[in-house]
Amino acid sequence: MPNNENKERKIYIRSTKQWVPVTEEIYREYYRPIWRLQKEAQKNCQCLCPKSKLWICDSDCAICEYRAAGNTISLDAPMENADGDGFSLIDTIEDPTSNFSDILVDRLLLKQLLDELSDRDPEGKRICELIMEGSSKTEMAATLQNEFGGDWYKSKVVYHEKQVLDQLRKRIFGLK
Repeated sequence: MPNNENKERKIYIRSTKQWVPVTEEIYREYYRPIWRLQKEAQKNCQCLCPKSKLWICDSDCAICEYRAAGNTISLDAPMENADGDGFSLIDTIEDPTSNFSDILVDRLLLKQLLDELSDRDPEGKRICELIMEGSSKTEMAATLQNEFGGDWYKSKVVYHEKQVLDQLRKRIFGLK
């Protein structure tokens, strides 16, 4: 079996359009991440590079002439995380117009409103928490029945939710 460690290989540097002689070990270390990205792009139909041109690949797919759209996912496509919670990819993108101080003020205002609501109306606070969790009205009614007892049904939740949200709007906008 021949010794591949001493075999002289060449790496093509696309930016300078030159071949650089390297050892087998360096060759493999250089091309391993490129090959991985190539295979992934080919699997997703994003690389249409002919076999005779694969040596040109430097894994910079953004500027490659053989790049294709392939299997892409819409940012609005519904997905689920490991916990089964639904989300879309657009939810994971940071808003460039958001300001940290605005977010902090909003969070502090929300905390203050929820604290005040818990003193005045614990059921209303729980309704707000369930709204933020994305619970349906039926789920909210079942949760409130379990936690507070009494007759909680969908229409009662809708009515109480409307009252609580009206109180919060008045409080936020400074209305009495």
